[in-house]
Amino acid sequence: MFNGDADGLCALQQLRLASPREAVLVTGVKRDIALLDRVHAHAGDTVTVLDVSLERNREALLALLARGVAVEYFDHHFAGTVPRHPLFTAHLDPAPEACTSLLVDRCLQGRHRAWAVVGAYGDGLPGTAEGLADRLGLTVDQRRTLRTLGEAINYNAYGETEADLLVPPARLAQLLRPYADPLVFAAASPEARELAGARARDMARAQAVPPSHEWPAAAVTFLPDAPWARRVQGSFAHALGEREPARAHAVLCERADGSYSVSVRAPRSRPQGAESLCRRFPGGGGRAGAAGIDALPAGRVDEFLQALAAAWPGTWQPSGREGD
Repeated sequence: MFNGDADGLCALQQLRLASPREAVLVTGVKRDIALLDRVHAHAGDTVTVLDVSLERNREALLALLARGVAVEYFDHHFAGTVPRHPLFTAHLDPAPEACTSLLVDRCLQGRHRAWAVVGAYGDGLPGTAEGLADRLGLTVDQRRTLRTLGEAINYNAYGETEADLLVPPARLAQLLRPYADPLVFAAASPEARELAGARARDMARAQAVPPSHEWPAAAVTFLPDAPWARRVQGSFAHALGEREPARAHAVLCERADGSYSVSVRAPRSRPQGAESLCRRFPGGGGRAGAAGIDALPAGRVDEFLQALAAAWPGTWQPSGREGD
């Protein structure tokens, strides 16, 4: 069971390169993280969980353990109280610079580290990625290629449903599987080139959208209800954070039902507070530096904006958006 973003996919890729096995894949779009309910496992089965919140899957996890299912869990999001059970193995680290691909890299002692580099770049952690790349002695061009690949894979995970995605995550996992070297995959795969090109086009559209609210320490941008906007939401939030590292950034993308999916990035200069902010709203969660809300009701948008401004203080201005 894995998050369909770059971090989840690259964590899975490392594990399967190290220990090939046939398994049922359970995944979905980036925000589809309450996945353990879909796992129909029985006593004697083993479930590997990658890059999804333990807190959001707690009841299903406890039910699996009670049925005699062994669970190994790798994640870097807020977990809450971690269960203690003889069938449960946890690799958890909520540090701002950690990602699930890094946790798998540690477990495997760097056996497939190049894929961890891809996952860290894709998860918006260039500092972590560069540290791993340094240990591999990668060139500037190789790092650029792996960053482009990671960002393209991550971009592909964002959408309201899999219909918004260019390649379903389970299919992408199968495409990655034969490649021990992500540099070879980046050069050989038409899907890698397609995703990178589509991301560049969608990013250009997002960059043309001005922020709707700006304070000294935070800014907010609204994107429309459109597949391109949903796909690029996370990439755009990462890019804003790199462009203005002293500010927090929130990107709100309108959904078909009138609610908003929300991506929040804490200031890169002090990557704390994103997860605690988003957890104040139903469907919110993530990690200290990057978090989100699945479906923020339109009627609570101003409440969210006020909470954002208070989390990273600046001058509050009402939005004035009709219907908010």
